Amino acid sequence: MARQQRSTQALEEEPHRAPVFSSDGERIDGRHAQMCRAAFLRTGAVRAAAGSAYAESGDTKVIVSVFGPRESKKAEAFSDAGRLNCNVKYCSFATPVRGKMGAANAEERDLSSMLYKSVVGAVDLRTFPKTTVDVFALVLQSGGGDLPVIVTCASLALADAGIVLYDLVAAVSASSIQGQVLLDPSTSEENCEDGSLMVAYMPSRKEITQVTMTGEWSSSRASESLELCLDACAKIGDVMRSCLKEAAAQ
Repeated sequence: MARQQRSTQALEEEPHRAPVFSSDGERIDGRHAQMCRAAFLRTGAVRAAAGSAYAESGDTKVIVSVFGPRESKKAEAFSDAGRLNCNVKYCSFATPVRGKMGAANAEERDLSSMLYKSVVGAVDLRTFPKTTVDVFALVLQSGGGDLPVIVTCASLALADAGIVLYDLVAAVSASSIQGQVLLDPSTSEENCEDGSLMVAYMPSRKEITQVTMTGEWSSSRASESLELCLDACAKIGDVMRSCLKEAAAQ
């Protein structure tokens, strides 16, 4: 999933980078190149919120709370559309190395911005005019691919809050490592990647809401990775819909 910026100090504190492939060429965690990590999704994780969701993907654990719609102090006088705010924070214990405070804060601001860009296109802002919906994402444990898990969890939480959506947003990332494309990378894989690709996608509408690419990619490998991510997003979307149906049936 999305590549995380790491400070020089953080890299220096790491004694070594864990190997990505086993002796027989497979991924260390046993997955083949195009396999996502085992995932778990649940809504209603925070009772005090209008809507919420909890997501696990491998070692990455995220909880998202949605509040509102509520009166907006920053409502645009010339617009009847609502306002969406997104905020991402890491728990102090989310990862062994967080780097300097300034770098960590910058990372959280970047993730907050990317979360907003990934989900706002799926939200019908006209249905809560001159009010605000606030999305708060908390990373409990960082295990790689944090941003896609945050995006997926946030979309689920918005649906749980009853916010009108054009579609759910599912997200996943891929890493280019040693000439191979690995879907849904772990932290150790992200640390060794030559390039990263993150895709946020509305599966039912077949529309991409956000693409983030870093590093070196050939056009053929980028196209291959995009198709892999879109296929994975479609499958994640099925899991998200099943999660909402199960919650509604309870």
